[in-house]
Amino acid sequence: MSRFVDRVTIHIAAGDGGNGCASVHREKFKPLGGPDGGNGGRGGDVRLVVDPGVHTLLDFHHRPHATAASGKQGRGSLRNGAIGEDLVLPVPDGTVVLTESGEVLADLVGPGTTFIAAEGGRGGLGNAALASKARKAPGFALLGEPGDEQDLVLELKSVADVGLLGFPSAGKSSLISVVSAAKPKIADYPFTTLAPNLGVVTAGETVFTVADVPGLIPGASDGRGLGLDFLRHIERCAVLVHVVDCATLEPGRDPLSDIDALEEELARYTPALQGEHGDLGDRPRLVVLNKVDVPEARELAELIRPDLESRGLRVFEVSAASHEGLRELSFAMAEEVERYRASLPEPEPARVVVRPHAIGDSGFTVETDPEDDEAFVVRGEKPERWVRQTAFDNDEAVGFLADRLAKLGVEEALGKAGAEPGSQVTIGGVTFDWEPSTPAGVAAVLTGRGTDARLDASDRIGAADRKAAKKARRGNLDAEGGYAGGAEEDE
Repeated sequence: MSRFVDRVTIHIAAGDGGNGCASVHREKFKPLGGPDGGNGGRGGDVRLVVDPGVHTLLDFHHRPHATAASGKQGRGSLRNGAIGEDLVLPVPDGTVVLTESGEVLADLVGPGTTFIAAEGGRGGLGNAALASKARKAPGFALLGEPGDEQDLVLELKSVADVGLLGFPSAGKSSLISVVSAAKPKIADYPFTTLAPNLGVVTAGETVFTVADVPGLIPGASDGRGLGLDFLRHIERCAVLVHVVDCATLEPGRDPLSDIDALEEELARYTPALQGEHGDLGDRPRLVVLNKVDVPEARELAELIRPDLESRGLRVFEVSAASHEGLRELSFAMAEEVERYRASLPEPEPARVVVRPHAIGDSGFTVETDPEDDEAFVVRGEKPERWVRQTAFDNDEAVGFLADRLAKLGVEEALGKAGAEPGSQVTIGGVTFDWEPSTPAGVAAVLTGRGTDARLDASDRIGAADRKAAKKARRGNLDAEGGYAGGAEEDE
């Protein structure tokens, strides 16, 4: 039996970037022909694309984990690694992408609408791309960056113009089956409809869609019944229609109290797309008094109609069994839909929005480590990315990182913040003892491949040694003070 799933949590991971290659061109009589290591390939993205052929999120319910392909490593002879293939995940029209905290990231409406849910990591540069006048034959290459990983919540909100509201067995599914070509499951027991049904209705020259909202009962906005799972499907509806069962035999129920109970649930429900589609209380309402083919139901409909009209509601007496009043109802719904569509602003072509960085923004910050007053933490997109790309088992690669940080101004900022040679500095989760390198713009020290003379053993005392010496001095002072105090007591 097929299932309708309209809310899932997925775990996605984009592909990692491939590592660059450190290679030297070699041929007969030309053993050192220069660097020829290629770049690593970029990792694949994870994309969500609206597919008209997909109507549920059931596939994500069974397979919530998705990973894109990683880029390939670069090779010699200037051969770049292959780019990782993007992973395309088809989603139904009307899917909303949220974070686990409830922040809306994207509202996917319209066939072909695409959202990049996770970006692939950049490929590392090979030593051919890193060559310069000062470093003609680099003995290192940059590592590829890891791809984005995150958990997302997907919610399906039906793209319908008209939403039918009503208690279980009020006749919503029967109404859809006679005004459209939809064939929903119909029975005379509560909660027959376990998934929203959509139907296409044509009234004159207006074509619109109608959806029912199953399982609405008092307390639905708090999770009772099935209403909390399907209230989200009315957020996009331009018109809300109350379908009232005038032939119900349940004691203590009447059409007016049914409408009041459902209106209270709508008022207590907060739509996630409220800012874009307006509050549910502002949507136009129609009231359908259903099952008037039953004599007692017709009498009840004629009795309560004046009360409903006094509230400013348009009331229609219909019968899904005899098709009475359906034509008038269809044209009334079409009129409200056309009025809503006319009120919408004309669509504008999408524009590329460029957000430049502020003038004077260095792109990083230097802060004191909260766990150690003598240590520092550098935060910023560029420094953290450069650290991820560095192979710390290669001294030349570490020296190249030091040159980049110095050129960016990190060393100068550390000096102004009070850092001393040997202080512990953390960048992107990597902690090291800071040793000032050559000033920015000065040519690097030429040494052997894979080595850097600036990283030779230093005579400076490290931060850990200085901290231990400070504790030792404090202990000696305490001991001397205690001894002096004891001598005074003896006197």
